[in-house]
Amino acid sequence: MYASRKSRWSLTGLQVLLSAFFLISVVVPLIRMLANMTGADFAAIVTSNRFVKALVNSLNISLTATAISVTLAMALAWCVVRTGIKHKNLWILLFTLPMLIPSISHGMGLLVLFGSNGILTRLLNLQFHIYGFWGVVTGSVMYSFPVAFLMIADVLKYEDSAPYEAAQVLGISRIRQFAVLSFPYLRKPLICVVFSVFTLVVTDYGVPLMVGDTDTLTLPVMMYQDVIQGMDFGKGSVIGLVLLTPAVAAFLIDLLNQDSGNSAFVLHPFIIRENKLRDGFAYALCLAVSLFVLLPIGVFLLLTFVNKYPVDLSMTLRHIQRAMDMGAGKYLGNSLFIAVVVSLVGTVIGVTAAYFTARVQTGASRFLHLVAITSQAVPGLVLGLAYALTFRGSFLYNTLTILIMVNLVHFFASPYLMIYNCFHKLNENLEVVGATLGVSRVRVFFQVLLPQAKATIVEMLAYFFVNSMMTISAVSFLANSSTRPLSLLIPSLEDTMMRESMAFVSLMILGVNLMIRLISNWYKKRVSQ
Repeated sequence: MYASRKSRWSLTGLQVLLSAFFLISVVVPLIRMLANMTGADFAAIVTSNRFVKALVNSLNISLTATAISVTLAMALAWCVVRTGIKHKNLWILLFTLPMLIPSISHGMGLLVLFGSNGILTRLLNLQFHIYGFWGVVTGSVMYSFPVAFLMIADVLKYEDSAPYEAAQVLGISRIRQFAVLSFPYLRKPLICVVFSVFTLVVTDYGVPLMVGDTDTLTLPVMMYQDVIQGMDFGKGSVIGLVLLTPAVAAFLIDLLNQDSGNSAFVLHPFIIRENKLRDGFAYALCLAVSLFVLLPIGVFLLLTFVNKYPVDLSMTLRHIQRAMDMGAGKYLGNSLFIAVVVSLVGTVIGVTAAYFTARVQTGASRFLHLVAITSQAVPGLVLGLAYALTFRGSFLYNTLTILIMVNLVHFFASPYLMIYNCFHKLNENLEVVGATLGVSRVRVFFQVLLPQAKATIVEMLAYFFVNSMMTISAVSFLANSSTRPLSLLIPSLEDTMMRESMAFVSLMILGVNLMIRLISNWYKKRVSQ
């Protein structure tokens, strides 16, 4: 009895400790940022012509890019899940390559391809340029559609075919089947996808910074300019509050829309019958999108190894040397260190928190779950500013430790939810059976739960690592010349018009992340077999 009571107190103590960590690392910095607005003239800022113009641009760009991204993602998810095309894992890898490099790199790729002196502009004698609204929308679609694709494909995989088979027997048309069966099934997940993509686009400053012009100033670019260049933290806090709004709305809608409908077992998986016309269309779409994805990467290779495009196409390594002279090797070391620590610490915290929230049903568990996913509602740019205001002048500021902290918190929610869902689906009576047999919770955790969650844990490690390598927004306000991660070298090279070296840095990040992703996929495939 005493041991059991001691064990319960230990579990509660750990839950309280974890909850305190998230409150201090997420809620307190946000409160500090909001408190910083007291020194700013809120009304004057939000009614200024520059702010109103940036707000309108942000909404127009984000709504347009979201509509295109979600539509494209639905078509690609259908191609991968519901057609008979071969090498589906390769297509998935190609579609998700844009997730492995910073958004600012996509903007640079578009500039070199479709700028006033771009490769395709000259080759095809195009009469338009990429700068402005449609350039930002195109870059935003490239950056955001992989996220929507993965979310929608995952939903489609778990749809039951039995209702469709019954509808076909009854002679119900395809359009009617979509309206009555497909749309109700996809409605709630699509709401989540739409808000996720919108939030991703509306808070990004990498693409607008590269291909935007004076007429397409967005709120994130305005915030970046006012804080980094103007050191106006009050105005930055006001813009941060505005950028926080859609993310909080997405968070609340996702919270209210949670249900178990999509987690059910598939009783009748879809049988993919031979259809050459359907598969031909799927191949054509997949090839077109893959070309769209691979062209910027080809541009990075071209810029890296030619002397000066388009003036001198002779081969050279001087751009690599110049990037290394500017500290690319050192900054790569910083990024690798940050990514490895964030992956390990974030995964340990995520697994521990998910065990309590999914397997120990108490009031403290429910509170822990809520604070653990709170960071999902905070864009990286806003979180970075909140950390800068909270820790400026402290021993943490301008250290690798604060960069590790902000990355861990910024990317925590998604990996946590992965392992939470995994633990939640395992037999809820495992601990009860273990206690009956005299087996402690610790042994059940290490010998039963963790072995069944190996693939999910590897996916968590990869997710933390890849995102920590490529993020710019969360760390923009927190690094100095000695702690700078490699991704922050890209804006610096852009400022000095060294796009050839910038291309090489983008390839460095892509190469590291692609290697991690391939290792992760190989291990998950091995586990599943």
